[in-house]
Amino acid sequence: MLAWTWQRFAELGVDGVYDMLALRCRIFILEQGPYLDPDGIDRDSWHLLGRDEGGELRAYLRVTDPGLKYEEPSIGRVVLDKSLRGSGAGDALVHEGVQRCVAVWPGRGIRISAQAHLQRFYGRQGFVAVGDRYLEDNIPHVEMWRSA
Repeated sequence: MLAWTWQRFAELGVDGVYDMLALRCRIFILEQGPYLDPDGIDRDSWHLLGRDEGGELRAYLRVTDPGLKYEEPSIGRVVLDKSLRGSGAGDALVHEGVQRCVAVWPGRGIRISAQAHLQRFYGRQGFVAVGDRYLEDNIPHVEMWRSA
């Protein structure tokens, strides 16, 4: 069971920022290969953090405001600690992110850039692929859309 917090960057505090970047680094840099994770968008985004009973950050995603990446809000930087994969926590993370988007931007759709092999995963939350595959950070991606 994870406890969720939903905060703007300035509200995360130094420990929250450190935890967020450490988890993202373990997944995006060590597991998937090098690329520049801090992209200048974090400061203008919402951050959803999922901590376990001991306070350890195990799940995270970022939601960019409309107009930053796409016209719509966009979920990205979705990460789940390796120990929780296959447990349903990933579905809970994305579901929680979608619900937060719906609350902040009612009546708006959500657009994402998903790793292509995760289409079925995001499809369970109502996302459908739109457009062709493309390379982002040397990983095949596809744009996906979830209507309001």
